[in-house]
Amino acid sequence: MDPLSDVLSLLKPRSYVSAGFDAGGDWSIRFSRQHDRIKCYAVVSGACWLSVEGVPDPVRLKAGDCFVLPSGRPFRLASDMALTPVDAGTVFPPARDGGVVTVNGGGGFFLVGSRFAVSGDHAGILLGMLPPIVHIRKEAEQAALRWSVERMMQELHERQPGGFLVAQHLAHMMLVQALRLHLEGAGGGVGWFFALADRQIGAAINAMHADPAHRWTLQELAQRAGMSRSSFALRFKEKVGEAPMEYLTRWRMLLAGDRLATSGDPVSAIAPSLGYESESAFSTAFKRVMGCSPRQYGRGRAGTPPSRDEGEAARADSADRNILSLDA
Repeated sequence: MDPLSDVLSLLKPRSYVSAGFDAGGDWSIRFSRQHDRIKCYAVVSGACWLSVEGVPDPVRLKAGDCFVLPSGRPFRLASDMALTPVDAGTVFPPARDGGVVTVNGGGGFFLVGSRFAVSGDHAGILLGMLPPIVHIRKEAEQAALRWSVERMMQELHERQPGGFLVAQHLAHMMLVQALRLHLEGAGGGVGWFFALADRQIGAAINAMHADPAHRWTLQELAQRAGMSRSSFALRFKEKVGEAPMEYLTRWRMLLAGDRLATSGDPVSAIAPSLGYESESAFSTAFKRVMGCSPRQYGRGRAGTPPSRDEGEAARADSADRNILSLDA
């Protein structure tokens, strides 16, 4: 697989919900910690402001716009950013999939959206590799995403046989397509995702993902990028935010963690499949990156620092069954 597919496959999407939001007058709503959720939206009518934690400037959303929030960060939607926000929990009552929440009588702004949670281990790390906002403005690009959101609402509302599976594939398609479009227009951002848009650094990342078991050297990776070793090392760190070999090790350990959690493969089989000659060297690297030994991780991951509080996550998962996608 390619690097983007690799990362998304480890996120293990689940728990799909779709709904609508109809607002009128003045309003401002804050959506707190998102518990590793990815959200996809289409603005049907009206306009509003979107502010995401960690992003300095709010984004103006207009009718026809589609946007994805793949990083799970807290965010805010408002008719006017000067208004004091209210917590989403006070606005969105328990509701079923496909429902619509109305604020101030509605009529001024209408949004449809779908969300899915991700349950892969260390989802927080993986989501952190994605951009905080994907904003699709071009009309030709909006059409497919808007159709997917609306189709997901229909599937979840009508409860036809196989509807959940259709919704699952639609959610994957929306996310991948939005990220593709964002990647095509990626500029000078820093981070793994933006580095994929760099022809030379992207070539090196593709090589590492294509064969993580290969005993890559800095020189080999530089050759894949068509650069000198020193120039490659400097540019890779500038683009990705970490050194090439640090990135390679972290990616290998994320792959190892997934196999320990899902496959039942022993360490003796996982270590050589990821380029380690000895279990000892593999275990040392794993503990440094993941925070516990492979065997601790495999025994229920008791020693692994979770990407979110487990009790909080359990409560959130329970609430997901009853709360609309905007607040879920």
